[in-house]
Formats: sequence, structure tokens, C-alpha cells
Amino acid sequence: MKELTKAEEQVMQILWQLNEGIVKDIIERMPEPKPAYNTVSTVVRVLEGKGFVDHKAYGNSHVYFPLMSEDEYKKFSLNKIMSNYFDNSYKSLVSFIADEKKLGIKELDELAELIDKLKQQKK
Repeated sequence: MKELTKAEEQVMQILWQLNEGIVKDIIERMPEPKPAYNTVSTVVRVLEGKGFVDHKAYGNSHVYFPLMSEDEYKKFSLNKIMSNYFDNSYKSLVSFIADEKKLGIKELDELAELIDKLKQQKK
């Protein structure tokens, strides 16, 4: 699987919300200033070439839909971040987040509760 560019990821986020849509639908959901139709159309075709998107043709119109779920891409992205930046150590990742986001006692307690629940599920 290939990593998405910023523009590709923005289009995918919208397609995951829509489930399917034409280029105009995608553009409508984009923030101002909206990109040109041809720009978005090109990004969608690149995503199709990468295997992230496919289409159904209705005459001259193409309705695009994601081939990969958002969760699948999240897993891919997390695995890449884990291996590239945290030596596949979840402890390093959580420590980084706790330090970087300056988590308070409440958030740390919530994390501890989540860990306890996950431990119970594993038994």
C-alpha cells in the first residue's frame, strides 16, 4: 500500500464520509478556497490508479467510491508511524503523546482505566 499525499488524503476523507460521489460532491465538501474541478478530478484518478478508489460509469458521469476503508488506512498509517518513529514500541508512542500533549491527571487516569478494561478482555 502506498502513502497518500495531503490532497489525496483530503479527497479520501470526503469519500469515506460520502461512501460514493461525483467530483462535484467532493468539491462541495472542501473548504474555501475550493480547488478547480480538474484538480480534484486528477487527484481522484490518481487515487484510482493507486487502488484506493474505483468508479461506476453512468453515461459521461463517474461515481467514485472508496475501495479501502478508513480503518484499513488508519492501521497502515499507524504501523508506518510506529516503525519509522517509535521502534514499534507502544510504550514510546504513549509516552510521546503524554509528554507532547501534556496530558493531565484526568486523561492519564482515563488511559489507565482503558488499559485495565483491555487487560480484562484479554483474560
